[in-house]
Amino acid sequence: MGRSPARIDVHHHVVPPTYADLLRARAIRPGGVDVPSWTAERAMRLMDRNGIATSILSLSTPGAWFGDDDQARRIAREVNEYAADIVRDHPGRFGFFATLTVPDLAGSLAEAAYALDDLGADGIVLLSNAAGCYPYEKGLEPLLAYLHERRAVVFLHPGELPAEPAPGIPSFTADFLLDTVRAATGLVLSGALEKYDGIRWILSHAGGFLPYIAHRVLLTMIRDEPKMAQAKAMVARRRERERRLDVLRRFYFDVALSSGLHALPSLLSFADPAHVLYGSDYPFAPAPAVRFMRQEYEDVALEPGQRSAVDRTNALALFPRLSEKSA
Repeated sequence: MGRSPARIDVHHHVVPPTYADLLRARAIRPGGVDVPSWTAERAMRLMDRNGIATSILSLSTPGAWFGDDDQARRIAREVNEYAADIVRDHPGRFGFFATLTVPDLAGSLAEAAYALDDLGADGIVLLSNAAGCYPYEKGLEPLLAYLHERRAVVFLHPGELPAEPAPGIPSFTADFLLDTVRAATGLVLSGALEKYDGIRWILSHAGGFLPYIAHRVLLTMIRDEPKMAQAKAMVARRRERERRLDVLRRFYFDVALSSGLHALPSLLSFADPAHVLYGSDYPFAPAPAVRFMRQEYEDVALEPGQRSAVDRTNALALFPRLSEKSA
């Protein structure tokens, strides 16, 4: 099959039983799908069948905040300690991104410090929006400053678009991609991406359609510049245009549900080749979908060395601790 036995999956969701019960009790269907069950044993069987050595666990939408800060702090702590226990019980097979309590700033700062310092989290997961609050907004600037100081890896996962869903279309199909683009573009246009450049951002699902609209973002970037005419003339030159687009190439991109014959070449034509990472989206992508997308990925013709980079070595640059444990 050409499978790598050492893939690092940066997009694998943990679903603690108590959290699953909470979602089901509230009739919440993340992304418009039923809440899946998850165990480490089933996860490792899937990993073995798909050449995955290590999976970095994260909580999916809706995250920890349901309108009450104290409740969010309890949920985040339970989820993070559950994930840390999984990592300890299965050395080398798992890592985890810590869940925070956004939009609760104080709780998020406290939980980030606890997860990174005491639990050994590999990074942080943030939703593209939490209760309508996007990561680039001023109210969360102290959190970005802290994560910048820690040189944290931040996995940006889609949240539910703060709007009514389109009839008959699950939000994971299209709304998730739009909300990822909203959050990523906001990080660029607000200046947060450059100001807090110690953060390594991973965008889910190939960045939604961010690579496809990169030039629209570029035009938006120069629209409000004092010397717009001069900026337009500059970006008309290819070298200057590519230099300005390089800010978007600071993002890392996982290929979860985006690794087929059409999406992956588009991503690779735009992204920094060292910033593309393997992802599965298990268990929200069930085992047959993971297998199908992995097979699609393996059918894409890549440059020499590119597959091993996507499978493993690009991730090792972000998570060097895995080099000794997952080889």
